Amino acid sequence: MAKDLTSSLYDRQNILNNHYVLDQAETRLALGGLQFEGKTVFTKEHVINLFDVSEITIEKYLVKYADELKKNGYALLTGEQLRKFKDLFFGTVIHYGTKTTILGVFSFRAVLNLAMLLIESDNARLIRSRLLDIVLDVFTERTGSHTKFINQHDESYLVSAIQEVSYHRQFTDALSKYVKVNQWISTRFIDLIYQSI
Repeated sequence: MAKDLTSSLYDRQNILNNHYVLDQAETRLALGGLQFEGKTVFTKEHVINLFDVSEITIEKYLVKYADELKKNGYALLTGEQLRKFKDLFFGTVIHYGTKTTILGVFSFRAVLNLAMLLIESDNARLIRSRLLDIVLDVFTERTGSHTKFINQHDESYLVSAIQEVSYHRQFTDALSKYVKVNQWISTRFIDLIYQSI
């Protein structure tokens, strides 16, 4: 990815809208969380510990990126949902004597979204890096390639690798069309081009 995830909404949503990437990320990253109503959720305390940041930092991002985080699964539990959550996790997540009437929870997708936004956290930076590796793995698996051949320091590798077949075919087609050559001479021209590159 050429753009920085912390500054590009388009690139963040591109990853978060890919359910193949999300499934792989949830398995490979193993960030923890709680199972509630069939989904993995994280409380604010979980997120603070995960990213090793202050509550004020999380609140600042919740205000600044409220719409984006809500779209990606941040929700406020109240009423019946909160009661169910309390019944499941009372004494572990919600402590005795706490009169919580509203509780914010992050879905796994919202936690990844926050990891892509947080610039103050080294843990978030590591998650972003691992997430980009997972995106590359999923992309190469879906296109039938193998990741062991990818030079991950070259950001244009994937585009070049896909276009390489096209350039090779164009060159061999031009040789057959415009130059009267046999198979040996055609192979020799291709070798010379690869040597010069």
